[in-house]
Amino acid sequence: MYSWLVFIHAVSAMVSIGPFFVLIPMLGKLRTAEDAVLSSYLDSFHFVVRLSKHSGHVLVFSGLLLLWLGGWPWNTPWIAGTFVVLFASLFFMARAFSPTIRKLRQPDHDRNKLVRKLTRSLYIYMFVLFVMLWLMMMKPALW
Repeated sequence: MYSWLVFIHAVSAMVSIGPFFVLIPMLGKLRTAEDAVLSSYLDSFHFVVRLSKHSGHVLVFSGLLLLWLGGWPWNTPWIAGTFVVLFASLFFMARAFSPTIRKLRQPDHDRNKLVRKLTRSLYIYMFVLFVMLWLMMMKPALW
């Protein structure tokens, strides 16, 4: 069962991170898209954020089960570090994407400013996800 949990954990990590790469080429197209196409791009962004959020639930739950079944102590540096970064990313994700996507759907908006904000948020969030991935894979002795 433990090996299946590791597999589920790894797949949920891939599903949490992978779809964000699809959004990178879309960022440039958001600046010039017509309203009908803009809506479909924003739907794609919204879908990726929701997919990442829900696969993150599976990721955290499977990670907690792996901790429990594997006998890892909570004060292990890479585990504690991952949880610190995880909680910070939850607050960031809640404020980074959905409000900006909502503003882009409104008729009167500064598209360039909002797309820059969305771009910055995307790259910051991907960096945070990679930090968590690094902590889980490399298991560094931080202290």
